[in-house]
Amino acid sequence: MLNSGILNPQILDLLARVRHTNLLIIADRGFPFWPEIETVDISLIDDVPTVLQVLAAIRQNFTVGAVHMAGGFREANDAATVAAFESALAGIPVTYESHEAVFKKRIPGAIGLIRTGDTTPYSNMILVSA
Repeated sequence: MLNSGILNPQILDLLARVRHTNLLIIADRGFPFWPEIETVDISLIDDVPTVLQVLAAIRQNFTVGAVHMAGGFREANDAATVAAFESALAGIPVTYESHEAVFKKRIPGAIGLIRTGDTTPYSNMILVSA
């Protein structure tokens, strides 16, 4: 029986199938449903868990080579929230893209999606495995 690290069997299974340069999405609670993408929904209540909590858990055993986020993230959030995300992503190249024109076009290529209860606007991130 697992007693440390990620305990959710669906997330463990999903992470085990991600290979070099594959995409994995960590999404907020408002992220639209994509029937063609495997979704592990771990949302419980508002902000439980958050995108940053899931990112921190995943980074323990998952090498993130790059991250794509919607350009609206920095405009829609206060300086403290932006700083928290920048700190959590320290050392990882982050590309902020047009939400409609570019970001959403990457989604169909993802291996899977982890939906959180996060209420932070535009907190969705597409992780590129290294």
